[in-house]
Amino acid sequence: MLAQLPPALQNLQLPLRLRLWNGHEFNLGPTPSVTIVVKDPQLVAQFTHPTLDLLGSAFVEGKLELEGSISEVVRVCDELSQALLEDEGDNLPVRQAHDKETDAASISYHYDLSNAFYQLWLDREMVYSCAYFERDDATLEEAQQAKFRHLCRKLRLQPGEYLLDVGCGWGGLARYAAREFGVKVFGITLSKEQLALAKERVAAEGLQDKVDLQLLDYRDLPQDGRFDKVVSVGMFEHVGHANLKQYCKILFGAVREGGLVMNHGITAKHTDGRPVGRGAGDFIDRYVFPNGELPHVSMITAHISEADLEVVDVESLRLHYARTLGQWSQRLENNLEAASHEVPERALRIWRLYLAGCAYAFEKGWINLHQILAVKPFADGSHNLPWTRADIYR
Repeated sequence: MLAQLPPALQNLQLPLRLRLWNGHEFNLGPTPSVTIVVKDPQLVAQFTHPTLDLLGSAFVEGKLELEGSISEVVRVCDELSQALLEDEGDNLPVRQAHDKETDAASISYHYDLSNAFYQLWLDREMVYSCAYFERDDATLEEAQQAKFRHLCRKLRLQPGEYLLDVGCGWGGLARYAAREFGVKVFGITLSKEQLALAKERVAAEGLQDKVDLQLLDYRDLPQDGRFDKVVSVGMFEHVGHANLKQYCKILFGAVREGGLVMNHGITAKHTDGRPVGRGAGDFIDRYVFPNGELPHVSMITAHISEADLEVVDVESLRLHYARTLGQWSQRLENNLEAASHEVPERALRIWRLYLAGCAYAFEKGWINLHQILAVKPFADGSHNLPWTRADIYR
């Protein structure tokens, strides 16, 4: 039986079982915790070079099935990939073009999937970004509210101020800022599905006079400095490296002198932005976030600085996002039957791998997440920020 497997697979010691299309099974180590069911005979030869993109794509396309908990599947498949692949090279990523039409299509592909699907595994406010766990035993709902509070405190929001929310999603942060901090909010998104539900929730809370959400590209934002504060959560990942300079300049033009700008987003491990994870980035680009590009924290802060915004605070929330994604993944796994009625089987396969895989990637340090606070100084270089962070943690 072992003769049917490529030699490279016969000497592994992994908790993995291969089950072939003809029913033959091969344990690649003792006590397998994961089974890969190979349905396409041509895949066996490709297992000598098992990138995470190859394995993930084969699952999405129905060429193999995966048995075992999804988090364990991701871990074992990564160990398989590590065992058979050489270290990643120094190839730089191909930069993508980012015009308004392309970005709108990419956002629609990801976010317009199904509001009901997202409701199955997000918190009740449908916050689709990294939570902030102030306590080890905090629930996801508590941690997302803590994230809102953390952002608003960093922005030093005051009643009556005008807040711009770039990439407002389902409007959870906009409504929280208006309700808890007494500000007016103008939020923008490119997702029609998100906007429809967000407006429903604004109306349900009676916040129409404080929260205005619109379908708008960031490149069309007013440049008259009308906003006191700007917050952008999970947005710059979609901008593209080629447009980061323009993006930062537009935020500069939108905020008044003395105003604050908060960027909260996923950042790359390597300064040149090259991907990690032996093909994981390729999988995400193909199936999850078309045209997404992660800047290193040094790249995004450089563009912020070149736009004449002064970076005043940077905080990594990498492990917070690992925990957030892990909870999202488990919630989806607990609701697979309901999810199967909301999205096609192929989409559900993508999302199962994506959420569990990203939780693993953040745990391993393949990617990071940073909150970057900047100020638009007055003409004389001054600003009104407190001299310490004490007020954030009061």
